[in-house]
Amino acid sequence: MLLVLCVDLDDDLGRKTGFSTPVIGRNSVQEAAVALATADPEDSDLNVIFQGLHIYDDLADRDESVEVAVVTGNDEGDVSANREVGNEVDTVLASLSTAEDVTALVVTDGAQDESVIPIIRSRVPIDGVRRVVVRQAQNLESMYYTIKQVLDDPETRGTVLIPLGILLLIYPLALIGAVLNMPGIVLGTTSALLGFYLISRGLRLGDRLDAAVERGRRSLYAGRTTLLAYIVAAALFVLGGVSGFDTLEEVQQSTAGDVGVPVMLAALVYGSIHWFAAAGLTTSLGQITDEYIANSLEWRYLNAPFYVLSIAVVLHAVSAFFLDEVGITYLAAALTAGTLLGIVSTLTFAVVESRFSDTEREDGSRGAERV
Repeated sequence: MLLVLCVDLDDDLGRKTGFSTPVIGRNSVQEAAVALATADPEDSDLNVIFQGLHIYDDLADRDESVEVAVVTGNDEGDVSANREVGNEVDTVLASLSTAEDVTALVVTDGAQDESVIPIIRSRVPIDGVRRVVVRQAQNLESMYYTIKQVLDDPETRGTVLIPLGILLLIYPLALIGAVLNMPGIVLGTTSALLGFYLISRGLRLGDRLDAAVERGRRSLYAGRTTLLAYIVAAALFVLGGVSGFDTLEEVQQSTAGDVGVPVMLAALVYGSIHWFAAAGLTTSLGQITDEYIANSLEWRYLNAPFYVLSIAVVLHAVSAFFLDEVGITYLAAALTAGTLLGIVSTLTFAVVESRFSDTEREDGSRGAERV
């Protein structure tokens, strides 16, 4: 048996006539078509239903086994409409009383309704698809649907419409700038906006910003101390930068003549290293706290604060030596102390971690033997 399925994806038939769907059988389908023609003679789904009746009559005249039905979706979106069409196709198939294999001929009015074809094919084999459009506008609906899909796609909107809109704004903004005697500022601002947008799209800055905001939101709701630690560390970095520049200005004012690049770098480091060290300790301790709360803390993670202190001691001593604040003896002692601090912390936590791992393995083996 061939089932002629007339598809009305947005349920114009049900909304405009009050017919309950699916509509099954020639007489019922004809009544529905007349009702829709009376309610809205310009509806394109009207052509679909009459085309389905025409196909049914043509096949029936040839003594072929055929049935006709109208299935509809809804106006709540493609996914919901497709599901509704699938449910109505199931209802139509269940109502057919025939021992023959059923195949379907789908009748639609354009590309949008044809999006439901995979749903129908999952329930009944499809022999063909018949698209019904007005002859005077044969490709109009397909073009409209394609444009609608392009405009509904967020990626396409961001890629095409935004730069196009900025380009279209150049001329009116240039006129405004000419009136205000500031054409350069207006054109420069517009060009900068377009350039910034293209760079952000090329580097995917929007996706990275969204990901960072999402991570921050999750950390906030999860009660993680890392978020607070990062905020405090950022403030300490700013203070360190300010302190470093203040130290550099003091060195420049107290030095007669030009200051060399090594001395400038040493002044920046000397004035900011204690702030940077505090920021490093804050972030490392925050991370350690979160790992401990999550029961994923490993002993080697505890090396981080000691590494920060070691690096801070070394950089402070080197910068102070370049500024003639300390002598060679202090520099040697600081370098030795910083190196030993890093080595001792690494060895200590490595030994502790290995001992704890051995103990856990022994406990596990003993438990297995007892079982």
